[in-house]
Amino acid sequence: MEGGLMHLFLVVLGATLLRWCVSLNSYSGAQTPPVYGDYEAQRHWMEITYNLPITEWYVNTTNNDLLYWGLDYPPLTAYHSWLCGAVASVVNSTWVSLWDSRGTESYTHKLFMRSTVIVADLLVYIPAVIVYFTLTRKLTSTRDRLLTSLVVLLYPGIVLIDHGHFQYNCISLGFTLWAVIALEWGHDLLGSVAFCLALNYKQMELYHAMPFFCYLLGSSFRTKTENRFFKLAKIGLVVIMTFALCWLPFLYDKDLVLQLLQRLFPFARGIYEDKVANVWCSLAVVIKLKQLLSLDSVIRLCLCTTLAALLPSSLDLLLRPTVERLKLALVNSSLVFFLFSFQVHEKSILIATLPVCLLLHERPFECMWFLLVATLSMFPLLIKDGLVLPYIGTTLLFYTLMVSSLDMGPVAIYLPGSGTTESPSKQWTPSLKAVMFWSSMLGCVGLSVASLTIMPPTNLPDLFPVLISLYSCGHFLLFTIYFHWWQLSCDVEPSKSEVKSRTTQKSNTKKKRL
Repeated sequence: MEGGLMHLFLVVLGATLLRWCVSLNSYSGAQTPPVYGDYEAQRHWMEITYNLPITEWYVNTTNNDLLYWGLDYPPLTAYHSWLCGAVASVVNSTWVSLWDSRGTESYTHKLFMRSTVIVADLLVYIPAVIVYFTLTRKLTSTRDRLLTSLVVLLYPGIVLIDHGHFQYNCISLGFTLWAVIALEWGHDLLGSVAFCLALNYKQMELYHAMPFFCYLLGSSFRTKTENRFFKLAKIGLVVIMTFALCWLPFLYDKDLVLQLLQRLFPFARGIYEDKVANVWCSLAVVIKLKQLLSLDSVIRLCLCTTLAALLPSSLDLLLRPTVERLKLALVNSSLVFFLFSFQVHEKSILIATLPVCLLLHERPFECMWFLLVATLSMFPLLIKDGLVLPYIGTTLLFYTLMVSSLDMGPVAIYLPGSGTTESPSKQWTPSLKAVMFWSSMLGCVGLSVASLTIMPPTNLPDLFPVLISLYSCGHFLLFTIYFHWWQLSCDVEPSKSEVKSRTTQKSNTKKKRL
């Protein structure tokens, strides 16, 4: 027991140290006045929420210029910003002084801001990852559970964006993971609360909303242990109450609610921002949708394509609601939203990486491949933030831990660092997978090196970001097909909650017979 706790402590320590090392590097908008970047946005939200009344947080006023990093995340983010701002005012009030604190970038302030992300990670995301893999039935040994937890916690994408670029994705993703854990253990109400918290922290968690809805609806109508409509009503009531509590300070004023919604869904910003590895940005190379269609037409096009692409995965989960299918549906839904929805950011791919990480121990090779490409898709942003060295270091560390710690199957013989001594398989599938993987990785390395060493033509300044977007988008489309095939063809064992439900049903049947 003591040895297990020590190993657990080392896992948490290793994950925390990597985050701190990444945090010592540059960040979004470092020393780039007057607009700066996401670091300043998060600091500014602390300034606004701490100094202004709650009725002005989302409203343009003389003290709150929405054109300067106006708050555009849901209420839980605002409350979190207020809490951080209150702590900052105790440590050094100049960090959140209204107007005067703009552009604050002192060394001590950087330590404070970086610490807030690490604390959030330690409180929400890191415990969720460890609990998930500790309780999973498909890993039988403590060693495998801890190693898989460590690999997931060292995934470069989330670490680089939260602790390098500077955001708090660990909170919304952590709440989502707690929701999955709760559902897997039969606590549907707690799972509903946890996902509502995730959605009220970051609206991009809508990418995951459809699978949760379909699973809860499908499982409610298939339950044998209680009244179906009563169970559904309980879940609905819990969801409404959670939202009501999160939005309570705003509900008294309809105009304030509408203003908040307008801030959360700013359709006027356009179909995507920067060079995103999705379908619409890729099509823009040859077809300029913004010039051919009105904004309303583009929104309808995105809505229709997204709903159509969501249909197969969602219907399958609705008709066959199991937690394993839920995880796969979370991957498929988030990829579909990323590829086809409106107003997509390059960082939104992190929403798809979370459920892929949850499947890492089941098909590590394919999941590793996806996660590496997902990190590449954000490389232009990381270059802009001055995070090239952390990108290289964390990616190599992640690959090394993956191939040395997890069972890659027959393809392991083709992966340097796996330590396997087996002879190459006589089957052609592993060798074909290896060829495809290394061809893909060669493209990733080539694009990364070219982005750093080759000056693009003056008439094509965004050449390499566009090439990376196209290359990554092609991979994401293929992975979307693959994960759909996995979900639609899988025949999984029931989860703990489903086993419990069936056991209760059999017990009740026996009692009736007696």
